[in-house]
Amino acid sequence: MAINRKLITDADFEEALQRELRLRVFEDDFIVCSGGNIVRFDDTQVVIQTSVSDITYFSREQCEFFEMKRK
Repeated sequence: MAINRKLITDADFEEALQRELRLRVFEDDFIVCSGGNIVRFDDTQVVIQTSVSDITYFSREQCEFFEMKRK
C-alpha cells in the first residue's frame, strides 16, 4: 500500500529531488502525472521526468505534488 505525502516547501522538493522519490501530480483534482522523478524546480514550476524522452513542466501554483512511498 502506498503512502502519500504532500510536497509544499522547497525543502520537501529538495528532499524528493535528492532521494529520487516517485511523485504523483494532481491538477484540478485529476492525476496528470504519476511515477516521475523531479529533475529540477524553482518558485514557479517543477520539472518531472517519467521516462527517457518524457519531460513535463508543472506549475507549483496550479498543481499539487505528492511523494509516493512504499510501506
